[in-house]
Amino acid sequence: MKISRRRLFTLLGVSGVGAVLYSRFGESHWLGIGRHTVRLASRSIPKPIRILQLSDLHASRVVSLEFIAKAVRLGLACEPDLILLTGDFITGKFDQFKEYAEILATLPKAAPSFACLGNHDGGRWAEPRNGYADTARVRQLLMDSGIRLLHNCAIQTRLKETNFQLVGLGDLWAGEITPKAAFQAGRPDQNTATVVLSHNPDTKEDLRTYDWDVMFCGHTHGGQSYLPLIGTPFAPVQDKRFVKGLHAWEGRWIHITKGVGNLLGVRFNCRPEISVITLA
Repeated sequence: MKISRRRLFTLLGVSGVGAVLYSRFGESHWLGIGRHTVRLASRSIPKPIRILQLSDLHASRVVSLEFIAKAVRLGLACEPDLILLTGDFITGKFDQFKEYAEILATLPKAAPSFACLGNHDGGRWAEPRNGYADTARVRQLLMDSGIRLLHNCAIQTRLKETNFQLVGLGDLWAGEITPKAAFQAGRPDQNTATVVLSHNPDTKEDLRTYDWDVMFCGHTHGGQSYLPLIGTPFAPVQDKRFVKGLHAWEGRWIHITKGVGNLLGVRFNCRPEISVITLA
């Protein structure tokens, strides 16, 4: 059947409007669970460790606290042994920190919870983009929530008969990443698994010479829009191989979650997610 030019443009227009409505009011609220298993062949993990990763919550006028609370509940239902939050808690200015802290406070009550900061959480990158000049408000949010911030430092903990070293880094775009300080203590021993929290997966280049096993990142939103035949052209990373999912890299592992929130209220062919990674 031959389609007139006018009818073709009408169909394309309707399809375009439908896609916009779907990405704004459909997929951006369609929360899923990403699951992966990481096997650390060179470390002894007597019992599997279930890690919940939450990232890029982006509390704002387009990402409600109710939606973030839904993600938290979904994550806790997975019964994690360890919870990692990898930055971008807010977008721009925000004024509901008390309510936000009440939601996040349910996490450390369920499992040890640690966080690093992202580029939207304040500082030299965020300030000229309607953000805060410093990270004080997000730091206070984490403190009020009972979540420990790891900012260019490391701690040791023990979970289910496994010793862990958790290393948290400052954000790359904010110019606050100092791996020398974060890794200054070195790995305690060869049976200790070293887990890194770093918002931006591009930081792998800064960590090439350091000793670690698996890095948890966010920042990309999985590209936020995945276009057929094109991929994720809007992913905010230099290395477009590392936009989402689990990747082996130089004898180590990197996991990039698609994250919970978004910017501008849209997602297309790239659902938001909480991530559950099992170390074995």
